[in-house]
Amino acid sequence: MSPTFRALRIRNYRLFVGGQIVSNTGTWMQRVAQDWLVLQLSNNNAVALGITTGLQFLPMLLFGPWGGLFADRYPKRRLLLITQAGMGLQAILLGVLAITNVATVWHVYALAAVLGLLTALDNPVRQSFVVEMVGKDDLPNAVGLNSATFHAARVVGPAIAGLLINLIGTGPVFLVNGVSYLAVLAGLYSMRESELSPSERIDRRPGQLVEGLRYLRARRELLLPTVIIGFVGTFGMNFQMTMALMAKSVFDKGAGSYGLLGTALAVGSLAGALVGASQPRPDRRLLIGAALAFGVLEVVLGLMPTYLTFMILLVPTGLVLITLLTTANATVQLAAGSRMRGRVMALYMTVLLGGTAFGAPAIGWLASVAGPRWSLIGGGLISAIATIVAALVLVGRPVRGDHESLQADTPAQPTRVP
Repeated sequence: MSPTFRALRIRNYRLFVGGQIVSNTGTWMQRVAQDWLVLQLSNNNAVALGITTGLQFLPMLLFGPWGGLFADRYPKRRLLLITQAGMGLQAILLGVLAITNVATVWHVYALAAVLGLLTALDNPVRQSFVVEMVGKDDLPNAVGLNSATFHAARVVGPAIAGLLINLIGTGPVFLVNGVSYLAVLAGLYSMRESELSPSERIDRRPGQLVEGLRYLRARRELLLPTVIIGFVGTFGMNFQMTMALMAKSVFDKGAGSYGLLGTALAVGSLAGALVGASQPRPDRRLLIGAALAFGVLEVVLGLMPTYLTFMILLVPTGLVLITLLTTANATVQLAAGSRMRGRVMALYMTVLLGGTAFGAPAIGWLASVAGPRWSLIGGGLISAIATIVAALVLVGRPVRGDHESLQADTPAQPTRVP
């Protein structure tokens, strides 16, 4: 088997990936439909779109670390069965509201928050479950393939959503996404538990969240990617909103054209994911270089004069963004000890996704005040500057706590929280 796809030789991982391809296609369809529904219900209000995105990611910021604590305490496969079923039900309810013409912006706000709560638990569990299926040797490859499946779905999902919205409206798109979760549930249920390598679960005791924070803070190899991803995720990765604004307000395009923008970004993302899957180990220089390149490309995106040039530039932008994300994810997972991996991944996902709760409304406000182009230019500038500062401060500098007993697989002493 090709080194790029070597993790697929593992049966449990094949089941996992198969379910994710189907479900992720539905997820990308829902993202397009949700944005379009909000724009329809709010008369193209950029702030309303930013609030919806923010509410979807706010629970990750508030409760993400607790999701990691659950991941370290309880069987991950069982937790995933619960969260994936809940996400499917959320999509079906939103679809019913849209089809019956009952949906309001407030309904979308509420269900976006529900999805965010489920995601706050699902993300750290799902991320830290990968190593239990494939082991550490195949982990970088599996992380790359996970990203590849996510963005392969992104290639077709937005385009299908745009077509369906034009033909039959947004409601049926949500229902299709709800049904797609059955593929994930079937894959998880069919796994051979004897072929999993579960991490040692921790006992309940005070101070475990603080313990995770201290562990992350004390390790340069964890802190650098987390800081960079935090700024990029908060200010740079708002394409769900910025592409909708550029398509509708700047280029005067419809839902189908908006969906094609998502497809263009996904083509580059898929290429970046496959590049990441072929790398044997994550590389710090690649991490920093990809982050800088992403910031520059996002600024240039905001300056593109036509819809066609904007769409073409989304391809390399997607490539460098996913190269950055897969490199950072593999770096963090490999550097974290097995007893800490759930909490570390929760903190990583919290800064990656939770920051959007602040970033999306801020970028939406910037778009409404200065124009949609500045939502991209501003996000790109912040991402590039933050990367330079993080690299200068953290690379080669000692971090307080490096001398402490924080070996990857050795649990730290309990820290009692007042």
